[in-house]
Amino acid sequence: MKLRPYQQDAVDSVLREWQTRQRTLLVMPTGTGKTIVFAKIIDRCVRTGGRALVLAHRGELLEQAADKIAKVTGIGCAVEKAEDTAIGAWERVTVGSVQSLMRPTRLEQFRRDYYTHIIVDEAHHSLAESYQRILQHFSTAKVLGVTATPDRGDQRNLGAYFESLAFEYAMPEAIRDGYLSRISAQTIPLELDLTQVRTTNGDYNVGDVGHALEPYLNQIAHEIATVAKDRKTVVFLPLIQTSQKMRDALLSHGISAGEVHGESPDRRKILTAFDRGDFQALCNSMLLTEGWDCPSVDCIVCLRPTQIRSLYAQIIGRGTRIHPGKSNLLLLDFLWLTSRHDLVRPAHLVATSEEVARKMTQQLENGAPVDLQDLKRKAEEEVLHEREAALIKQLDEQRRKKRRLVDPLQYAFSAMDARLTDYVPAFPWEQEPSTPEQRERLDKAGIFAPSEMPAGQAVALIQSLEDRSKKDLATPKQMRFLEQRGFREVGLWSFADAQKMIARISANGWRVPLGINTQNYRPYRR
Repeated sequence: MKLRPYQQDAVDSVLREWQTRQRTLLVMPTGTGKTIVFAKIIDRCVRTGGRALVLAHRGELLEQAADKIAKVTGIGCAVEKAEDTAIGAWERVTVGSVQSLMRPTRLEQFRRDYYTHIIVDEAHHSLAESYQRILQHFSTAKVLGVTATPDRGDQRNLGAYFESLAFEYAMPEAIRDGYLSRISAQTIPLELDLTQVRTTNGDYNVGDVGHALEPYLNQIAHEIATVAKDRKTVVFLPLIQTSQKMRDALLSHGISAGEVHGESPDRRKILTAFDRGDFQALCNSMLLTEGWDCPSVDCIVCLRPTQIRSLYAQIIGRGTRIHPGKSNLLLLDFLWLTSRHDLVRPAHLVATSEEVARKMTQQLENGAPVDLQDLKRKAEEEVLHEREAALIKQLDEQRRKKRRLVDPLQYAFSAMDARLTDYVPAFPWEQEPSTPEQRERLDKAGIFAPSEMPAGQAVALIQSLEDRSKKDLATPKQMRFLEQRGFREVGLWSFADAQKMIARISANGWRVPLGINTQNYRPYRR
């Protein structure tokens, strides 16, 4: 199988990264062939005498991985799941269930160096205790985490385990290159109240969300029937009972609909029927976030609001694959009323920054469907213009401030303070950025404090100011004023002497009085 250019780059990057790192990440959106990529990586490892383990938490993912590895490389896989074991098997590749392999009695049957390479499919799960138990057992193995997005709901960064990011192929790139469907988003002006919904384990409580949704299901069904009546639609909901009620609501609005959940005895039959086109909409209680593909899906309705980008990306990923006759994927985005501002929205799929995402979300709320790529481009331009305007204003303010304040280096020489003129940072914290409070204090004292001033320098300057105040010496503003008129060694003047001279100059029309030689004048020598 000939790889796409970015897939080949991914394989090469991971193998190259493994030369200097033990644990690395591969980030590729759903539908871009990440399983093909790690199958090729496994092929390289096995051909050089290695033995590989593919970890996943669901049986469907294990089956898909084994099937893809066989198709791409011709390599067969042993299975470590339930009554099946890889111990004694001739295959050099194992697809393993986390739930089975994590058990100590099972794990201890394997030598710690049994696997040379481990692939963690859906790597956003890898920080879980079950995964870590397995990874720590095979502590000498090279590890590759594969995920559609590097975010995790409990806010624990994957960098806590993985050492580097070997390769990333972003969704906007995949859309631009024609490997994923273009995405249009449309905000539906139906306000759903989440203000009373609790947060559990870093995300909205599914039970609370389900109860909050129920009064609106009929209205939502009406909107779907109006906006997406000709589209093949998947609706994601938080609870089984909510999913079933949503199916019934769609049926009542003339939309042929099915429903599937983890306990459905005929799950495969329902999914096959939907894929075949026997009905238009499929409701599910978060069952289809991983390991299920139906490329013809061209509308996603997410009625499971989330703070977790990886979860949201998986939901949307069920509709991003290209398919003959499919022009784009439509995302229906409802207005969730919440006091928290960390709700993931369609803009986060492609936005390059939180600032761009906010701008896109504001523009999306106009109601009409908008292509996310076009919206991103427009939002980036607006943000860039706003940043430029803000920078111009900031630089202008800094110039004005600098004209009226004392430069830190000039103050150091004027004060004749060796602690400042000879200052060298000794500790890491000293090189950290100074705080706004520190810079504000220096500004009030008359010393120019730019935003890039290090914390150590700010602390030294503040200490110098405090010492001069205790000794009743001239202030930075007094020193600047007098030095501009030619006086020397003003740093040694007392506050009172400096004040008197400034008063004399003011009374003389802001000119140095006759008879005073500024080069030689020293009030403390009289």
